[in-house]
Amino acid sequence: MDNELERCKPWIEAALEYSGGTHDFSDIVEGLHRGVLQLWPTPKGCIVTEIVVYPKKRVLNVFLGGGELDQILDMHDDVIAWAKAQGCSALTMSGRFGWKKPLKAHGWEAQHASYIKEFG
Repeated sequence: MDNELERCKPWIEAALEYSGGTHDFSDIVEGLHRGVLQLWPTPKGCIVTEIVVYPKKRVLNVFLGGGELDQILDMHDDVIAWAKAQGCSALTMSGRFGWKKPLKAHGWEAQHASYIKEFG
């Protein structure tokens, strides 16, 4: 995994620029090593996922994504199959507005908008 992680580092770091400062690359490495995050590499991109357990639902959240869009979207069915095997009933993700059109082609719907107010 470490070789793939290093290869994917530029895409992960680029995606982290849009994460609102919640994580840096070392946090991603730690999460992957602890098994709370999952790395999905492709030859020209990757995603990082996490299982989120709510009181009534278990979902696979696509936490980060970077690289060539077609390669990321090509993983769609494999990611869903893995999520189902983990007991998840949905995929979620937060992302830039540019994701709306390509995700819609795969059956995704916008659920809500996210807002943030930084302070302190």
